[in-house]
Amino acid sequence: MQRNLGIDLLRGFSILFVVIHHLALNFRLPLGPSALGEFVSKRILNGFSFNGYESVFVFFVLSGFLITQNCLQRYGSLNQIEWRAFYRQRFSRIFPLLALLLILLSALHLMGVDGYVVHEKGQTLGRALLSALGLHLNWYEGQTTWLPAAWDVLWSLSIEEVFYLVFPLLCLALPRKYLVLVLLGLAFSLPWTRDAIVGNEIWQEKAYLPGMSAIAFGVLTALLAQVWKTSETFARSIAILGGIGLVAIYFFGSEVWKVIHGYSMLMLCLSACLLVFAAQRIVLRPCWGWQWLANMGRLSYEIYLSHMFIVLSVCTAYRAYFGENMRWTFAVYVPVVLACLYLGSALERWVSTPAMRYVRAVGK
Repeated sequence: MQRNLGIDLLRGFSILFVVIHHLALNFRLPLGPSALGEFVSKRILNGFSFNGYESVFVFFVLSGFLITQNCLQRYGSLNQIEWRAFYRQRFSRIFPLLALLLILLSALHLMGVDGYVVHEKGQTLGRALLSALGLHLNWYEGQTTWLPAAWDVLWSLSIEEVFYLVFPLLCLALPRKYLVLVLLGLAFSLPWTRDAIVGNEIWQEKAYLPGMSAIAFGVLTALLAQVWKTSETFARSIAILGGIGLVAIYFFGSEVWKVIHGYSMLMLCLSACLLVFAAQRIVLRPCWGWQWLANMGRLSYEIYLSHMFIVLSVCTAYRAYFGENMRWTFAVYVPVVLACLYLGSALERWVSTPAMRYVRAVGK
């Protein structure tokens, strides 16, 4: 499938916000106390620092859109989907790098490396591995507590892949109009499925249904894009509207919450849908100044799974040199982002792509 620069840029922004969020947490290397905080407003710093969770939901929307669009281009319609090929493609894309990550995390745990040992009450290495491979790491954390940071990122993968286990079966079992109705019901249930969970902060953040709602929005956007070909002028208009929505959520989130409360995540997903839909009609010219961000989008899976190794290493190195002096934390952000980009590129070149080609060739 031909790459779409607008989609890659949106994915790049999303993974960038995830990396920054994990680096900017108050117990790591926050931007607020740094020298940058003397010149940049708190609203802007917080907007860039603490929207990793929202960015994962943007990823969910993008994932639903891209996988559905790929199926439509390959099969013509979703009721013609070849489920064996679908599962093989998902496995070849997801499992090789995931397996490598779990092997490395297990080795670091067994060596007792600080920050990688699974040691909280009720948690064991074996159960952590089972939850990651069994696509219920989000549930496991909800029942126990947070796993070490490099494990914790796998919560979103559990949600996404459970959705895609069911997705081709629904496509084959339901006529298109009923499939759309099911997806609409799932998508717009988002405010209620999140609010229904009380008393468990981890599970409220990482439950299956809210994340699947965001994926459903992406699927619906791809179905709409197949039948509704808008003009580029109209596409630019809705792109502006979608951009305003994301900016509002990211940088004016507290004000938005006061007005619409639990519907803010719904607004986030709808804004992402507008941008994704518009990207199909807007022709963006490659620009060197943004190519690095598009590359981050192209490598978002590799960066997502690997970035915590760099974040944790840099945090350890910074504290070894500066102690608790947070004045210079801003200086590590660009090097960290570049290091994540280069590590993601290496993993894509030497692990993801060769393994994916091998698995798909063997499966034919």
